[in-house]
Amino acid sequence: MSSTIDLSASALEMNSATRFVRACLRQPVDRPPVWFLRQAGRYMAEYREVRKHHTLVEICKQPDVAAEVTITAAEKLGVDAAIIFADLLLPLEPMGLDFEFVAGEGPCVHKPLRTPEDIDALQTHRANELEYVGQAIEKVAAHFKGQLGMIGFAGSPFTLASYMIEGGSSRNYIFTKQLMYSSTGAWDKLLDKIVEVLIPYCQQQVSAGADVIQIFDSWVGSLSVADYRDYVLPVTKRLIRAVQEMGVPVIYFGVDSASLLPAMRETGADVLGLDWRTPLDGAWKSVDYACAVQGNLDPITLFAPLPVIETRVSQILAQAAGRPGHIFNLGHGIVPGTPVENVIEVVKMVHRLSPNFVQPTHSSARPSVEVKIG
Repeated sequence: MSSTIDLSASALEMNSATRFVRACLRQPVDRPPVWFLRQAGRYMAEYREVRKHHTLVEICKQPDVAAEVTITAAEKLGVDAAIIFADLLLPLEPMGLDFEFVAGEGPCVHKPLRTPEDIDALQTHRANELEYVGQAIEKVAAHFKGQLGMIGFAGSPFTLASYMIEGGSSRNYIFTKQLMYSSTGAWDKLLDKIVEVLIPYCQQQVSAGADVIQIFDSWVGSLSVADYRDYVLPVTKRLIRAVQEMGVPVIYFGVDSASLLPAMRETGADVLGLDWRTPLDGAWKSVDYACAVQGNLDPITLFAPLPVIETRVSQILAQAAGRPGHIFNLGHGIVPGTPVENVIEVVKMVHRLSPNFVQPTHSSARPSVEVKIG
C-alpha cells in the first residue's frame, strides 16, 4: 500500500506529509511542520469518552480503536503528522514480562529483571504478536491517503531496559545502573535482546505505512555523558541505523538530555527531539546543525494566556531562524487538563508566524531522495 513521493517537489505542491518528511531530512519547506507529543490523550474529551469503555492497553491492541483515537486528535488539532496511539511498553509482553498500568502510579512490571538468569529467559521470537500496532497504522495511513505524515514509534533500548529492571518509573535508577556497571555481559545481552525485538517491530510499522519512526529515550537524562557513551550509544546507533535502512527517517527524543545532545547526535538520527530546558538555537548549535531538530515549547506553557503562548512560539521560531530542518513541537507530551483550544491555537500561530518562503538548501542537508509515504 506504500507509495513514494519526490522530495524535490515545489512548495506549491507541498502537503503536510511532504512538508513533514522533508523537514526531517533538512530539505526546503514552505513553513515548519507542527505536531505534538502525546497529542491524543486525556486532555481531549473524545479520548476520555473512549477510555470509559477501554483500558489504555485495550485501545492499543484494537486497531480500529487505536486508529480512531489517532485520527480524531490529528484532525481536531490540524497538525502535519499523526503519531500512532500505542505505548512504549508493548514489546515487554511478547518478551515474557507482564505489566499493567496502576491508577495514580503508572506502569508496573510484575516480575522485574534482577539477575542474569532473568535476562536469559527473555524471548525474542514473538515480535509478530505486536502486529496490531502495524494494523492500526495501516488504517490511519489509508484514512489520510498520504496527505498527513504518519509517525510510528518505539521505546529506546535503555528506556525499555530501565522499565524492565526497575519494574516501573524510578527516581534514581539504582537497579538499572547496578546491573549496567557490575554485569556488563548481562547488560549487553539485555539490550541486544530488546533490539532483536524492536527491529522487526519497527519494520512492521514501516511496512504498514509509517513515514517516520520516533525512538523515545524517556529516561536517558538519568545518565552521565560517559555512561551514555559506554553503555547506551552503540546499541542505540545500531537500532537507528537499522530503521533508516527501512527507508524512513528517525527522530530520537530524550528528556532532560541537553548535556547528551552531542553524543546523541552520534547515533546518526535524522532528527533530535529537544526538551524545553535549553533554548532551541543553543541546542542546535551544540550539534553543529548536523541534523534536524524537533521542539521545544514547554508543555505547561499551554496553560498560559494566549499572548504568553504566542510570545514563546515566536521565540522558538526566531531561534530556528528559518533554517531547514525545524519541526515545531513540545519539549514533552501534552499533560491532562491542557486546554484543547490552546493547543489548536499554537498550530495556528505556527502557521501565521512562520516565514512564508521555501527555505534555502543547507550545505550539509541530505540530497533529495524518494522516501516512502504511507
